Amino acid sequence: MLEINQPAPDFSLADAQGISHSLNDFQGQWLILYFYPKDNTPGCTKEACSLRDNLAQFKTLNATVIGISTDNSASHLKFIEKQSLNFSLLADSNGKVSASYNALFKLGPIKFSKRHSFIINPEGEITKIYRSVSPSLHSQELLSDLAQLQK
Repeated sequence: MLEINQPAPDFSLADAQGISHSLNDFQGQWLILYFYPKDNTPGCTKEACSLRDNLAQFKTLNATVIGISTDNSASHLKFIEKQSLNFSLLADSNGKVSASYNALFKLGPIKFSKRHSFIINPEGEITKIYRSVSPSLHSQELLSDLAQLQK
């Protein structure tokens, strides 16, 4: 199980355009890493749009928002275009990164990311873990906690 103040598990995943991103790409800044079950579903859309609408506030706190699900890059691209998302979504098609963050749900052959989030500090350490997330309230919760962590 992941704990506060431990190094965040590394990852290397492709975004909607096929460009690879890893944890090291975000060194020196705060990272909001949020896992979600499925593109274009009601709860996931609500959460993504709330994060989209608050992205400027995250940027003022030197934070980057990244979404991860087991959907593929093509699905992410459609979701980004349909909802005008202004942050990257990474494709964890095999579920390995979700599993490394204890955010993978498996039921037989079906697997998807659970709705879990992490705030990772500029040194790459986990500073906050969310295992229970309300899609409509989570963006404000993240902003408030991020501001507190930076004090």
